[in-house]
Amino acid sequence: MVVVEPYPRGRAPFDTSGIERDVTGVAHYTALPTSLVTMLRASVERYPDGEALVEVGGGRLTYRQLWDRAARVAGGLVAAGVGRGDRVANVLPAGVDWVLCFLGTQLAGAVAVPVNTRFAPPEIEYVLADSGASVVLRPGEPLPDGPPHAEALTPVDLAAIFYTSGTTGFPKGAMTTNENFLSNVETAVRVVGIDRAEGPELRNLVSVPLFHVTGCNSQLLLQLAIAGTTVVLPAFDVQAFLRTIVEERINHLTSVPAIYALAIGQPNFAEFDVGRVSRVAYGGAPIAPSLVQRIKEHFPNARVGNGFGLTETSSIATFLPHEWAAEHADSVGFAAPVVDLSLDVLDAASGVGELLVRGPNVVAGYWNKPEATRETFVDGWLHTGDLARIDGEGLVHIVDRAKDMINRGGENVYCVEVENALAAVPGVVEAAVVGVPDEVMGEKVGAVVVGAGIDAEHVLAHLRGRMADFKIPQFLVVRSAPLPRNPGGKLLKRQLREDTEWGRPVRGR
Repeated sequence: MVVVEPYPRGRAPFDTSGIERDVTGVAHYTALPTSLVTMLRASVERYPDGEALVEVGGGRLTYRQLWDRAARVAGGLVAAGVGRGDRVANVLPAGVDWVLCFLGTQLAGAVAVPVNTRFAPPEIEYVLADSGASVVLRPGEPLPDGPPHAEALTPVDLAAIFYTSGTTGFPKGAMTTNENFLSNVETAVRVVGIDRAEGPELRNLVSVPLFHVTGCNSQLLLQLAIAGTTVVLPAFDVQAFLRTIVEERINHLTSVPAIYALAIGQPNFAEFDVGRVSRVAYGGAPIAPSLVQRIKEHFPNARVGNGFGLTETSSIATFLPHEWAAEHADSVGFAAPVVDLSLDVLDAASGVGELLVRGPNVVAGYWNKPEATRETFVDGWLHTGDLARIDGEGLVHIVDRAKDMINRGGENVYCVEVENALAAVPGVVEAAVVGVPDEVMGEKVGAVVVGAGIDAEHVLAHLRGRMADFKIPQFLVVRSAPLPRNPGGKLLKRQLREDTEWGRPVRGR
């Protein structure tokens, strides 16, 4: 396996000090805390009265209060019989209680299972059953409570399982260790360019779900590590987003491109003073260069940056810093300080291959899925399923997906999963799902179905309640002619994209 030189022209854009390689060649930060528990405890001891957590429209907690309440949640879990390594599923909405349960699970020495609350009920039940969760924390129920408890954990201890949708239709649980979390936090500090001394002054607005690694790993946990303030918006509303930036004195934003596009497109955007915002990071979905320029214009005092990663990389794998953001807006940046990159099955003519990632941020594999683990994690390298090229400066350009997946505003939608659901609709003979370009969301879900005596509403009615709303096609074409295939019977999706007249969306959002 040939490791790609990360900074071929000798210009390292990030701090690469304090990094050593182990006997297998994997790079590690040498001065990390031993666990999320020790990381949090250090911030509590340094700034006990600093504001740690704010829920918009809800409560506020200092670092001392956050520790005390999370420790009581841990005590309640232990009293209920939860032991080291047991799974605790968190189905709560984003807010103070979500954070208390996540941290309380860590303090109990258990494994957090953040559940995507946008999943349909059958999908949620699959996650609960597959993880073997011994406790499920649900809305409307009191939080666990008991004598304060805090376990001593190690870097290799499993800390969480984040479920990501799979091409077979069954979500896969990415097993995230303490070192995975802590490596990503340190990477975030370095690529964003945070001076730890300024930590208590940083106020970050979380406008994406906490059950995703961007919200949890690169925002919440980053802020807890530097003793900053995390402000959580429980449910996204663009006007609330803008008001909160002003009212909560937000100076650090990380979100998906769609949210920035909606915000700066508001007729009353100029009424909101966003002058305090000094950093704007985006990622999780394709971004148009024109939108990057608009973000820079509307947040004139901010340094901007583009991050790329997966659930399997604990969030950040590459990052495009401010100095390169305008000229190279089509790139996802350079390899993070402890990340090695390689390209598999390289096409000599185009320089394109499947992007492989190695580093201490790469998760330990998939829970209960040894075959998928062996296929995806090979000799220490994560096969991302993304096709990429890396230019002479070390900049990574994602050009396509080896895996059949649509990135809808930061939500991954796997085409095979939706196609399987469409195939079950009475009257549908065959179906194909592709991404439809969208200026705001990056992509939306488009479907072409073949059948007689059916219409779009018939198809949509069958899908509702059977799968998450964000996976249900927004563009739907019903045709009688068979789908285009090659002589071997393989579906020609590129031709389908080019030949299909999508017309108007069949449903909103």
